[in-house]
Amino acid sequence: MTSPARKRILVGVGGGIAAYKVCSVLRHFTESGHDVHVVPTPAALKFVGAATFEALSGHPVSTSVFENVDEVAHVRLGQEADLVVIAPATADLLSRAAAGRADDLLTASLLTARCPVLYAPAMHTEMWEHPATQDNVALLRRRGATVMPPASGRLTGRDSGAGRLPDPGEIGLLGDLLLDEPDALPYDLAGVRIVISAGGTREPLDPVRYLGNHSSGKQGFALARAAAARGADVTLVAGSTSNAGDPAGVDIVPISSAVELADEMTKRAAEADVIIMAAAVADFRPVAVSDAKIKKSSAGPAPIELETNPDILAGLVQARGRGEIGADTVIVGFAAETGDENGGVLEHGRAKFARKGCDLLVVNPVGSGKAFGTEDNTGWLLSAAGTETALPLTSKTLLASRILDSLAPLLSQR
Repeated sequence: MTSPARKRILVGVGGGIAAYKVCSVLRHFTESGHDVHVVPTPAALKFVGAATFEALSGHPVSTSVFENVDEVAHVRLGQEADLVVIAPATADLLSRAAAGRADDLLTASLLTARCPVLYAPAMHTEMWEHPATQDNVALLRRRGATVMPPASGRLTGRDSGAGRLPDPGEIGLLGDLLLDEPDALPYDLAGVRIVISAGGTREPLDPVRYLGNHSSGKQGFALARAAAARGADVTLVAGSTSNAGDPAGVDIVPISSAVELADEMTKRAAEADVIIMAAAVADFRPVAVSDAKIKKSSAGPAPIELETNPDILAGLVQARGRGEIGADTVIVGFAAETGDENGGVLEHGRAKFARKGCDLLVVNPVGSGKAFGTEDNTGWLLSAAGTETALPLTSKTLLASRILDSLAPLLSQR
């Protein structure tokens, strides 16, 4: 879900080979209806020409404070922006921004901006890990800027490692979040270890078929994305999902079945400060799995005998009670519910919360185009303190930020 009002966005492009990927970031914001101005550094134009940025944004491109002097562009662009996105944020650009330099149009504009600023770093691993770069990043974060963790993967040449530009879609989603709520990404989870499950489980019937559900994994991925941007050390245990890109700075652990999910969550729970069970776990699995494809028969389909899958959320709470994981580990559950003759969504959620014993439970209404596969979500947040907070319909990324906000008082009690 994009911000409903047309906003003014300044996209600053650093001089790195990943500059070409910024075209996708531009398109994300322009297709959402926003007014986007591109301000590249002179080095960026060696990778992508001004004509490309002008065609995609619909505005002329300049790098110098001495062009369009009558418009005082170096002041106006920053003053009027609702959001500044810097991608790729090279080591040089991060250094100049941290030092408060104003030696080109982009850095001058940064000094006049009073809106959220989102940096998406891209550089070689050694440059990212250098103490000078880390000090510059820490300084920018203390001043209120959001600096995404870089992705890991193939870099220029044969090198691989941390320093790859985050996926353009991820940059766009965090930009949308800051447009919706400028204070949504405080750097307040540094050092907090969070394990999140996401997506649906698949319970095999034979080599071709499985029992599954409609979960897209988008809410769990949104939680991982926002938590990493807020400084957390995030592990995402992911089942079947429809997400196009992985959140930058997040360790992804793929699983398929509920038993695999239970094993991975149990394995990582002992080291976690927070556990968030956002996955849609199948309640049942076939007792027998055929080694060969089950063929059609004139007698019709044979009955499928099912057995109950482990209750992963309740099991984690019980493990905490037995001392197998930290007594102060915060456990958050999700409940996807529909109303029926026995009660509404919230009533079923309350009953599940009482059974599970977790610290927080997010109750989501599902079905009829709600929650599964959508870009937005709604529901209620129930707490062990007895509070019930309505979660109005909003983007899954913003909902994720509000759920993470609720962790602060619980973590402060540790």
